[in-house]
Amino acid sequence: MTVPVINAFINFSTGPSFGAAMVLDSGILGTNVLSDANTLIVDVSDVVDGITTMRGRNAQADTFQTGTLTLRIVDQNGDFNPQNASGPYYGLLTPMRKVQITATYGAVEYPMFSGFITSYTTTTPKMATDVVYTTITAVDAFRLFQNSQVTNVTLASAGDLPGERVNAILDEIEWPPSMREIEYGTTIFQADPGTLRTALGALQTASISEYGAIYVDARGSLTLKDRDYCITSQAITPVAFNDDGTDINYFNAVWRLDDTLVYNSASITKIGGTAQLDQDQASIDEYFLHSYTQQNLVMDTNQAALDYARAYVASRKDTETRCDAIELDLFTPNYNTGILAALTLDFFDPVEITTNQPGGSILNQTLQVFGVSHRVTPNSWKTTFTTLEPIIDGFILNSSLYGVLDTSVLAY
Repeated sequence: MTVPVINAFINFSTGPSFGAAMVLDSGILGTNVLSDANTLIVDVSDVVDGITTMRGRNAQADTFQTGTLTLRIVDQNGDFNPQNASGPYYGLLTPMRKVQITATYGAVEYPMFSGFITSYTTTTPKMATDVVYTTITAVDAFRLFQNSQVTNVTLASAGDLPGERVNAILDEIEWPPSMREIEYGTTIFQADPGTLRTALGALQTASISEYGAIYVDARGSLTLKDRDYCITSQAITPVAFNDDGTDINYFNAVWRLDDTLVYNSASITKIGGTAQLDQDQASIDEYFLHSYTQQNLVMDTNQAALDYARAYVASRKDTETRCDAIELDLFTPNYNTGILAALTLDFFDPVEITTNQPGGSILNQTLQVFGVSHRVTPNSWKTTFTTLEPIIDGFILNSSLYGVLDTSVLAY
């Protein structure tokens, strides 16, 4: 049975970039980072005992969350003891050093997580033979943005598009251009408010005002997907999963019917504007009032705020049975297609999930991936995809501002 091989690297250099340092007259331009000394990057793959990664979107908060990593290392030599003066990493074991996890399968290396170490915890369980473990926890760059504050964003100005505003915020906190994947979007922004707030808050305000999505990808880059991408990504042919073996098999699926994600009233307010309200009375009659509110957004007109409210209610006024999560077991024999799905599917990728029920009925939905987690030990590998309905649920908006909501539905 062939399964992916885990690779774990710790980069003890300072700064946000994951690239190896490039001393003048050496290295690769565009790949390495200019430095006056070589970076110490350590491959700890051979002592890894377990890995858990979690990245994704909180459906109720409607925003992507900080990605996390737990990396357990067998540390029999005390290499990761910060007080071990003779250890190879003495003086280097400090928080905020960088860590990357990848998987190699079929001679291809796939990214899983890139982030910054928050802690080293050493434990010695009492067993027949004592084994010392060091558990490293890490978070992605959202934590750095949360710890940074901005006031006046120097390069921000009235008339910015979302991508321009995001780049201006990232320039303000000196985030490397090589670690950005930014789409420009279509919403026209007003001038930056110039208030004291976290960089993460400013970035998320820009994303919400566009009705887009912002997150850190598995390679560590800050990624902004604009509204058009949130719509057009739904047209990609979905990857099919079916527990009867006709498509990719899976270990478990979680199906749910509830009102958790129902919103039939939305109030959206731009800075300096008035609250723009949209409601769907039929949904309110069916499910009672479920309200959503956003304030102090940076679109430049009340009309844009109203169109946001209309689009939000149209996307969330109803509910139906959905598959909240699907779990793959990568130790399943002859599981090449499942392994490739586990390593390649990421946010916004459409998936069609079918579960066959006793008595001949089925559960079936086409959704999008909005969360990816891996739990890996020497004898197991489980990958879980959190799945949700699209951010903009199949409705196409006019490319000018938010335009008038089109009632046509984008078919899969």
